[in-house]
Amino acid sequence: MSSEGLQYHIRCRPGDVAPYVLLPGDPGRVPKIAEYWEEARFVAQNREFLTYTGKYKGVPVSATSTGIGAPSAAIAVEELIRVGAKVFIRVGTSGAVSPKVKPWDLGIATGAVRDEGTTRQYVPVEYPAVADYRVVSALVEAAKELGYSYHVGVFHTKDSFYCEVEPENQPAREIWMERWKAWQRAGVILSEMETAAILVVSSIRGALAGAICAVIEIPKDEETRARNEEAERQAIRTALEAVKILADKGIPSDSSTR
Repeated sequence: MSSEGLQYHIRCRPGDVAPYVLLPGDPGRVPKIAEYWEEARFVAQNREFLTYTGKYKGVPVSATSTGIGAPSAAIAVEELIRVGAKVFIRVGTSGAVSPKVKPWDLGIATGAVRDEGTTRQYVPVEYPAVADYRVVSALVEAAKELGYSYHVGVFHTKDSFYCEVEPENQPAREIWMERWKAWQRAGVILSEMETAAILVVSSIRGALAGAICAVIEIPKDEETRARNEEAERQAIRTALEAVKILADKGIPSDSSTR
């Protein structure tokens, strides 16, 4: 960090971001989020990190993309906290793990399996990746009010996209598939690549965090692409309404973060 507080990766300073920050992976999702705000301004862009700040229903809010995977998500959370962020909601896409979860449903995380390497460099794996209960409650309330189909449960966070979508092509395919079956038997609802890092880093740094993901399919035609986009919009709207709910309840207060 420079003497002016400029963060090395996200290129933001204190005052650039709101206390509430939505965290999409894809930089292209940031302007999609900002479309729902009554005020929006570009703040910074560097590498995979694009930041907008504005207001949603009068509540100051920001959106910063994290790129793909836990390492860059952890960097974003670390640097955003240093410039004033207090509440994070990951707004992402995912694949289903539980057979009860269908394409284009929403998933709300209570926690995440730490099947990635980033958080193990922060704290031993026995430390849980748990979503803040107030953020979970706000996301559930918002999804219910909006009438969306959603599931609440544990996410699976991984480092490799293609081990999931093409397990038969991997040298360790038998190991991967046995672990996948274990997650299913344990009731894990979906799989993605960032949530565990966001939850763990937020927890140990004293911020509040949660996650909502749209369950999508790899596009094979225009209908699939359109339904994926609608599911993403539902995740965005739910996250923004959750921000409003938290703000109306005065969360976070000075006593709700370290």
